[in-house]
Amino acid sequence: MAQERLGRPPGGRADFLRSDWKAGRVTFEWTLGERGRTDMPAQTSFPHGTPSWVDLPSTDVEAASSFYSALFGWDVAPAEQQDAGDYRMARLNGAYVAGIAQQQPEAAASGAPPMWNTYVTVDDVDAAAEQIEKAGGTVLMKPTDIVDAGRMAFAMDPGGAAFAVWEARNHKGAGIVNEPGTQCWNELNTRDTDGATRFYGTIFGWEARASASDAMPYTEFHLGERPIGGMIRMTEEWGDAPPHWMVYFAVEDCDATVAKCAALGGKECVPATDIPVGRFAVLEDPQGATFSVIRLNEAS
Repeated sequence: MAQERLGRPPGGRADFLRSDWKAGRVTFEWTLGERGRTDMPAQTSFPHGTPSWVDLPSTDVEAASSFYSALFGWDVAPAEQQDAGDYRMARLNGAYVAGIAQQQPEAAASGAPPMWNTYVTVDDVDAAAEQIEKAGGTVLMKPTDIVDAGRMAFAMDPGGAAFAVWEARNHKGAGIVNEPGTQCWNELNTRDTDGATRFYGTIFGWEARASASDAMPYTEFHLGERPIGGMIRMTEEWGDAPPHWMVYFAVEDCDATVAKCAALGGKECVPATDIPVGRFAVLEDPQGATFSVIRLNEAS
């Protein structure tokens, strides 16, 4: 399956977001590979500048592993590489789809909520780290070898949203995407969309294409002609929520997933809502990490 990613809803929590989407005042190009297949074809590589992996540093690795296993049908087990620490790898139908790890002690001590991380594949992580700093970002973790899996750096864009860059070796990224139980979209929530457009265009070569809606402006990031992510401006309705990358997971039934999340101890942040491309909701796991789920419309 080609690494084509969907154009879908924002991850904001305010009521005005839901009303704008529900009224159909915001529309986006819908480009996704065939859905409804049972073979779940493997994803074997990701071009430079493509979101390729997500992971969650949680305050409780065991509890988070149990929660997401029950919610998405994942099989979560320690990473196979030696010296990988307590990093857990989630599989779906035998393919890697996400990671779960222990939140760093200093982050936990500061009261920072756990947050899903987005990784973007690059050809050269050292060159990317240099570009990030030249473009006004901050390298939070210098380029580091992750055993034989790859080489990564962790950074923050000028607006304050954290992300990772990944130079793949043995671990290419998610083995399945855009299928139920797997990542299907990555969205930047930021207060500085103009600055983010310049920054990510410089780092990854992304082209920002804004929607024509005045009610709720939305931007898609394109790599060539392929949409690979989105961006929404955080307004005062977001309160003191920090800028972040929101991760979306595809599901078969949005309402059933919301109900299951609650039964497992999670919370509903944005109720299940119909939008032109499907039905989505924003959820929170029992440890406080937010994520989005969406039931995608069938491709015509």
